[in-house]
This record gives sequence, C-alpha cells and structure tokens, in this order.
Amino acid sequence: MTWLRDVLVDLAAESPRVDLAERTIATRDRRRRTAISLLAAAMVVITALGGTLAVRLLPQAPAPATSGKEDLPARGVGPLSYAYKTFCEPASGKAPSKCRDGGWRVVTRSGRTYHVREALPSRSLQDSPLAISRDGRKIAYYSAKEGTFQVRDLASGAKTTAPMKLPPKKWLYSITRLMLSDDGRYLAFSKVPDLKDPALLFDMHDRVVRELPARWVPIGLSPDGATITLGEYSPNSQLRTISNLWPPTSPGNSTAVILPQHYAFSPLAPDGKTVAAVEDHSTAEKPCQMGDLVLLDPLTGKKRKTTAIRGLSPDVSLIYLRTWRSADEVTALTTSVRCRPSSEVPVDETAPPYLTFTAYAVNVRTGEARKLTTFRAQDIFGIAMPGPPGAI
Repeated sequence: MTWLRDVLVDLAAESPRVDLAERTIATRDRRRRTAISLLAAAMVVITALGGTLAVRLLPQAPAPATSGKEDLPARGVGPLSYAYKTFCEPASGKAPSKCRDGGWRVVTRSGRTYHVREALPSRSLQDSPLAISRDGRKIAYYSAKEGTFQVRDLASGAKTTAPMKLPPKKWLYSITRLMLSDDGRYLAFSKVPDLKDPALLFDMHDRVVRELPARWVPIGLSPDGATITLGEYSPNSQLRTISNLWPPTSPGNSTAVILPQHYAFSPLAPDGKTVAAVEDHSTAEKPCQMGDLVLLDPLTGKKRKTTAIRGLSPDVSLIYLRTWRSADEVTALTTSVRCRPSSEVPVDETAPPYLTFTAYAVNVRTGEARKLTTFRAQDIFGIAMPGPPGAI
C-alpha cells in the first residue's frame, strides 16, 4: 500500500486542518460495519472547510403524490426540483418510507417523487453521484447495468452512455462530484481524495473523453463545452479555468489562482464570469466561523464585492452555496450544528442524527436572504440540485 501511504503523507504535510465533513463520512462507514479503514484514514486528514459537518438531505415530509414508492418511469417525467439519497439506518430518527439504502430519489417541480432504480446505490466506500441539468429536464448517474455514467432525458426517456467503463471499486470510493451541461452533451466527473486518478470530462455526443486535473470540483462549463471552471477547497481554496478543451489531446489553456483564505464556492454564475463564495474563517479548534458573501473573478481571484448576509436564522453555523436562481440570487443551504474543536471529536463517533437544513435565496448584491424551504438532513453530499455543484 505504498501508494496510499504516499497520499496520506502528502495530505498530512499540506493539511493544517481536519475536515469534519469527511471525518463524518468515514465514521458513518465504520458505523455501518465496513471492514476497510484505509479510506477513512485518508478522509480524516484531508482539509476542506474547517469544522464542516456533513448532512444527508432528506425532505421534511414525503411528496403526497407518490411518497417515493414508484420507480422512475421510462419517459414522460416533468422537470426536477432536486434529488436526494435515502439511507435506511440513521443514527437516530426514522428512515423514509420504502427506503432503499444509498439509493437516489428525484423530486419533480410538481412534487412527485421517484426512485432511480438504474442508479448504482451508494455503499460503504462507494459514493455514487447524480447530477441534474440546469433546466431540470435531464439527469446523469452511474448506471449499475452499464458500468459507467449515463445521461437520461426525463421527457423522452432517451439515454446516452459514457464512452469509457469505470469500475466502481476503482472510481467511486471517494466523495464524488458530477456536473451535467445544460444540453446534456457534456458530463464532468471528479472525486476527493483523488488517489492518483484523474478527473474526467465526457463528450457524450462525439463519444470522447478528456482528462482533467484531479481533486478539482467542476463548478461551471461554457455552453460550447470548450471552457470549464473548477474549484478546489483543500488544502487551499483555488479556482482554475481551462479553455480550448477539445480535441481531448490538446493541453488547453489553464489559468489557476490560489486564494488568500478559505471559501465555500458557488457554481459559476449565469454570466460565466463570476463565482460567489462564503468566507470561511474556521480552524480545527475554532470551527464554524463563516464570514461574508463575496463575488470573485474566477480568472484572477480578485474580490469584486463583499457583502454581509442578512436574514438567515441567527443560529446558522454552516452555509453551502448551490444553484443560481437568477443573475442576482444564489441558493444557500444552511444548517445549525454543534461545532466542536477537532480535538474533542472522537475518531469513532457515529454519524450525526437528522438535522434541520434550510434553503435560502441570497441576493448577491444586497446580501438579503429569503427563506425557500426546510429539509430534514444528514449529509450535504447526498443532495443534487439543478446545475453545477458548489465546492464544498
């Protein structure tokens, strides 16, 4: 296991802080009786947002139409509002009805809920991602049958399969991220920790694959698929833009900037030239120190605007930025958790119970937040919203 030891040494050398989100995931795997601890050790030493606690998102109440009891129909499904994983053995609280452990459910804008049977379930040391296009009309997931990723049009039922097999034991053992382009043609995949494997960008139409830098989270793609924006949250917050991506043998033109502090990034804004972020002043011993909202130039890292967020519940301790609702509003997923120094968190502590998780629309110009909806939650990596993901 020299390769794993080298990675752990490298991570430890560069990591002044411990990411409680990844520690939580590792301890969850132990709670579920996994016999493998190497990845858990790697997760513990990775830095990200200091003091971040993972939360698995589940809807506060099941949709009255189907309650998640039906499989996703072959065709004729309307646009989605979000998707989430179900886990059947929470540390406390009741599992959702008709639970399929580690399975994905999608929720339409009209409130109908369906199981995605074709998507590989997430298990211990197997994180199976799902992505939704910005308009909510297409999804991408790891197909258990095909052994790789698949894009599906929800209305027509048409499917396209990635041109490369990805054995799950090799590719899905980390925290995975998936980004689907608006038209469904391009699909980007990455994971943290990378453990030497590259990130990938698929052209589903021309059936070609391009490697991308490992460890980076894809947070934006130009309409023509030629330019991608990536974010990295550990050991330092960084932004990278790569243009001239095709043909896949091209080195492309890459611009990267290391930021002077830690941030929780949003996806790339609709203008293609802005990234919103929340300042993170956390340390291992002083977690959950979230600061102002900033607008950044992804090419230079320069701050264009800094604004205090107003209107959140006063007990909010963690903020994650997700889908842009308009040119001026970004979705903020928030939760309130007990923030303990890393020295006080037992390594063998079980995963947290279900928590209240609230979504707000935050105006990036004024900082004003308005409440959208509330979930019961346990893991931030277990929800997918339309459009690119954020980092973290």
